[in-house]
Amino acid sequence: MRIVSLAPSATSILCAIGAKHSLVGVTKWCADVAPVGKLPKLGDCWHGDSVDEILRLKPTLVIGSVPYKQETVARLLEQPFPFLAMNPRTLADVETDIRLLGGIAQRAAPAEALVKKMRRAFAQIEIKTRRCKTRVRVYCEAWPNPRISSPPWVAELVNFCGGEMVVPAGEKTADEQVAAASPEVIVLAWAATGTKADPKQAYKVVAWKDVPAIRTRSVYVISDDLLNTPGPPLAEGARELWKVLRAHDRCEDEERRKR
Repeated sequence: MRIVSLAPSATSILCAIGAKHSLVGVTKWCADVAPVGKLPKLGDCWHGDSVDEILRLKPTLVIGSVPYKQETVARLLEQPFPFLAMNPRTLADVETDIRLLGGIAQRAAPAEALVKKMRRAFAQIEIKTRRCKTRVRVYCEAWPNPRISSPPWVAELVNFCGGEMVVPAGEKTADEQVAAASPEVIVLAWAATGTKADPKQAYKVVAWKDVPAIRTRSVYVISDDLLNTPGPPLAEGARELWKVLRAHDRCEDEERRKR
């Protein structure tokens, strides 16, 4: 196999199941989530400026994932190599992708082991959550303009951590819709920004001035690599979400004691 991965999620999965040797090229974003070393760094499924570089690597398979740009995918489909398009929405979809890539790379057993490892990580957090009496109302954001809520798998992680996503996941939303949902915690994980999301922008939104998360200064940043990469990084993303929601609980307890 000679795989070019234009999806950090696919790269993280392949590396985690011991199939790094199959990779001959990766997207420039993959180094943030997987030990890709000196593999050639290419574009992604949004920027179509790497097709010639991909061809030079003579891949037997190219893997991409959302977000796609129609023109880029069209160019890839014109080429003499198979193109696998991944579009996970839920944690179940992520598990399906892990098993699919495990089969392609002839690493089915390690793929199944990875699925079980991630499930154990989520279950450990869920067990700790049972001690919490109430669920925290949470808004997770994947992009600020246009405003887009985090993907459905993030909503599942929030649930594991004792929270509840208060707007539909993975959809465009409006300032007023978020305000009406009254989140107690806002988590910013803006795509392709790492930890550079800016809480100051949230505090300046006029429509949010009475939102509980704004009044209590409960706007947090989690690296988008940990929440927006549908693969092994989600286990660490869940742990970071747990810390955020527990930090909020401690602040609430302190406020109650002051009263």
